Amino acid sequence: MQQFGKISTDRQSFENRVTSLFDIQYPIIQAGMIWASGWKLASAVSNAGGLGLIGAGSMYPDVLEQHIKQCKQATDKPFGVNLPLLYPDIQQHIDHIITLQVPIVFTSAGNPKTWTKTLKENGIKVVHVVSSAKFALKSQDAGVDAVVAEGFEAGGHNGREETTTMCLIPSVREAIDIPLIAAGGIATGRSMLAAMILGAEAVQIGSRFVCTPEASSHIHFKNKIVEAEEGQTELVLKKLTPVRLLKNEFYNQVKDAEGHCMSDAALTELLGRGRAKKGMFEGDLTEGELEIGQISSIIRQIMPAADIVNEIWTEFDSVLKTISTLT
Repeated sequence: MQQFGKISTDRQSFENRVTSLFDIQYPIIQAGMIWASGWKLASAVSNAGGLGLIGAGSMYPDVLEQHIKQCKQATDKPFGVNLPLLYPDIQQHIDHIITLQVPIVFTSAGNPKTWTKTLKENGIKVVHVVSSAKFALKSQDAGVDAVVAEGFEAGGHNGREETTTMCLIPSVREAIDIPLIAAGGIATGRSMLAAMILGAEAVQIGSRFVCTPEASSHIHFKNKIVEAEEGQTELVLKKLTPVRLLKNEFYNQVKDAEGHCMSDAALTELLGRGRAKKGMFEGDLTEGELEIGQISSIIRQIMPAADIVNEIWTEFDSVLKTISTLT
């Protein structure tokens, strides 16, 4: 299969369309998560052979500028920026990305046609995050270099379709010709292999990388993830913008409000400002918004980002070799 690429016997090289596109060693991409994915995490993943992303969603333009500069100092490997397109400071973000020559941008939460041409004209590779085959095709038509298909299992903001990764990846693979990256519910080498069997050529992993020393998220939040069990996340706020949360008192307030059919305006007021920062960055596990994926139930320790990359790749390679002996 093309997505498996060429794997050397000593595991020191791997090549397929995604690794060639980004000039990386392994087809493992760290998601650009708000309040977690700063320059320390992005550079650690890139130095380990994957692709690290700075999460611009929680950054003012001047903060993003500093993170890009520090990431450039911390790694000589490719890295990128995850850029939600719905933010009011988007033009300033774009200006910094172009001026500082960031090589790769992952866009999300908006129309890929808006900025893809501008970014590509400045030599930047563009990837767009989607939750359906329909929008994957629109992204391909907009000229992006690859798409991330993110399933319902993922943490944070999610698609309204609620399509699981196992259903989504084959559907998107059938719809597009450009490289496909799978996301949602992936944290191990086995799940990486499963995604690639379904048609992906790389994986994007978020929740697992939150539980690293390099992630800027609060230690209280990291410990809460490690303690999480099955069924302790849920997709809520579907009337506004669907988001998967770890259950806590704030989650209970949201569920109560939705159960009483509160208006969009009332739900927006309940959210207020800074809920995500309060929970994930400041460590308020009661009143804060705790965005994390379903896969949190199998994350059992905080470990360095490089060790996670190595563990995932080692397991992927081992299981693939085992399967190969059965054919």
